Amino acid sequence: MKILPNNSSLIYSGRIDVSDPFAIVWTYPGTFVKIKFKGTQLSIHVRNKHNYWNNYLGVVEGDSQTKLLLPEEGDAMIEIPLQTTQDNIHEVTIFKRQDACHELMILGFEINCNTDDECELLEASPLPPRRIEVYGDSVSAGEVSEAIDYVAKADPEHNGEYSNSWYSYAWIAARKLDAQLHDIAQGGVALLDNTGWYHEPDYIGMEQVWNKMRYNPDYGTVKEWDFSKYTPDIVIVAIGQNDSHPDDYMKTDYEGEKAKNWRTHYRQFLAKLRETYPDAWIVCCTTLLQHDIGWDMSISQAVQDLGDKKVSHCVFQRNGKATPGHLRIPEAEEMAKELCQHIRALGIEGYEA
Repeated sequence: MKILPNNSSLIYSGRIDVSDPFAIVWTYPGTFVKIKFKGTQLSIHVRNKHNYWNNYLGVVEGDSQTKLLLPEEGDAMIEIPLQTTQDNIHEVTIFKRQDACHELMILGFEINCNTDDECELLEASPLPPRRIEVYGDSVSAGEVSEAIDYVAKADPEHNGEYSNSWYSYAWIAARKLDAQLHDIAQGGVALLDNTGWYHEPDYIGMEQVWNKMRYNPDYGTVKEWDFSKYTPDIVIVAIGQNDSHPDDYMKTDYEGEKAKNWRTHYRQFLAKLRETYPDAWIVCCTTLLQHDIGWDMSISQAVQDLGDKKVSHCVFQRNGKATPGHLRIPEAEEMAKELCQHIRALGIEGYEA
């Protein structure tokens, strides 16, 4: 039984490109599709565009999670491992584990059964009504989160196998709050162009990424996002760690021109978000990843200068001091818990508990 990618019984989540309904493009981490069906076997037809690292597809059914290696380039029909159920009814979430180290095209699905009469596509369970959006870097994307033997240590050598958006603080917090998530996160991204680590040597900053649904020019045409498709209640801005590369000017010259320019651009970025989402609550932060306190001081100053009662600054107990490497699962849990406490304390209607 073949299922087209635009079948109305499928539930998608994330900032995705559906301009071709028969070839749906995933760019951002945490993007997913839920499919519910009666059958004994499920396969997904994908086309991968590879940039760096090995690329993996994430699968969740119940409490079980699997990662599946994608081809570097081209089409593949990938069989999805299923749990044993008495009635052969399954609801599976298939998601993008990584950021734009690859771009994935969803071309369709296939359900197999013991007999054709037993195959049935069912309506997947709906998404929660609460909505969150995150603008962040590799920590927000869950990069290297599964390297649990390296808690509070530098990153091990890896080739993408430890990166998993499911265990990012962003998606953990969204699950705790029973909210949808659009995770606009890219490893190495800074606020400004020509800084950070992403897309070297022509570094692309969040100022260029934030309003796109496809932002890596290596994959083809860069495309704008239609903001009418998703309006978040809460926006998390977790930028200000990669900006120290190659020059940590916030540490060496807090009152210098570069530092002042960054604070101006950060404030302007918040103003763009406010213009885009007039009613949203905006929470600014960095993360537990080690970095100079000057970046957090600048965020605090920019928030204060903005003077918007719905814009706050969340500072974690171990902010910028916890780990020299990326957040592992326990550290992401810690950060998500504190972020949820901050959000609940704001008194946002529907998020009090």
